[in-house]
Amino acid sequence: MKIIVPMAGRGSRLRPHTLTIPKPLIPIAGKPIVHRLVEDIAGVLNQDIDEVAFIIHESFGKKVEEDLIAIAQKLGAKGTIYYQNEALGTGHAIMCAKESLSGPAVIAYADTLIRADFDLDKTADSVIWVKQVDQPEAFGVVNLNADGEIIELVEKPKEFVSDLAVIGIYYFKDVAVLRNELQAVLDNNIIHGGEYQINDGIKQMMTKGMKFVPGKVDEWMDCGNKDVTVDTNTRMLGFLHKDGENLVSDNVRLENATIIPPCFIDEDVAIINSIVGPNVSLGKGTHVINTKIKNSLIQTHVHLIDANLDNAMIGNHVNFNGNFKSISIGDYSVLE
Repeated sequence: MKIIVPMAGRGSRLRPHTLTIPKPLIPIAGKPIVHRLVEDIAGVLNQDIDEVAFIIHESFGKKVEEDLIAIAQKLGAKGTIYYQNEALGTGHAIMCAKESLSGPAVIAYADTLIRADFDLDKTADSVIWVKQVDQPEAFGVVNLNADGEIIELVEKPKEFVSDLAVIGIYYFKDVAVLRNELQAVLDNNIIHGGEYQINDGIKQMMTKGMKFVPGKVDEWMDCGNKDVTVDTNTRMLGFLHKDGENLVSDNVRLENATIIPPCFIDEDVAIINSIVGPNVSLGKGTHVINTKIKNSLIQTHVHLIDANLDNAMIGNHVNFNGNFKSISIGDYSVLE
């Protein structure tokens, strides 16, 4: 089994945090988004992963590439890096990794986290992961026949089709079939919204009678902007706490401090005269002094003094001293 991860976009809606780090490497509950995504997919599949192919922008740099290769290696898989240097759509992104598009594979966009427990339908040519939503008109949704098979993909339907939204994770029994259809999309310059789309390849597979079925997830968490990313951090902390995972490092320094779970507290963190939690992630080397903080995502080597924070997201190497509340601060910022 292979996992193909298109992730070349920087994530403009999550600026300033994505000015210095690609969105898929933003940590959620102490672990990069893409790392959690790949692990969660591997857990759902319950199969050996042979290769994880990452499609990135060349500007991400060698350190990012090394980190991604390490994610694959932790799963016992080969890590492969491909480049998409022009934003030409989902279909184009996938085809940037065409050398890896063979055999069974999952394609997953790296701004989504899931919680799911189901078995793949081995009789299907493809499984499209979906989640039941309250406002299907805001999403791309699937249309099912009487047998529960997917017969149509409809983008933001004006009239009700179904309430099963496509979340951006797909399984293909042989991804080479999709590769061939997407090659035709590129060759014939089939463009929607100014881009080459994966849906055009999928629709061609459907017209040829291939069987598509839905795979329903229990939880679908987005990381599109600051507020939803903080919310995703909160939800993930809750899941991990319920699973019994130890989220607090053994060498946290506590002085007159209270931690209200669930919280992720990394190594070399000091919490002094402060209340932390619930739903807080503190990255490595962070110091929290005379501060109350809840429902927040704080990255590494941050110094917080005399703060009262709720729904905050703070990048790396930030010094913050003040009474602001709902904030979004990028790397290397200083507020005093």
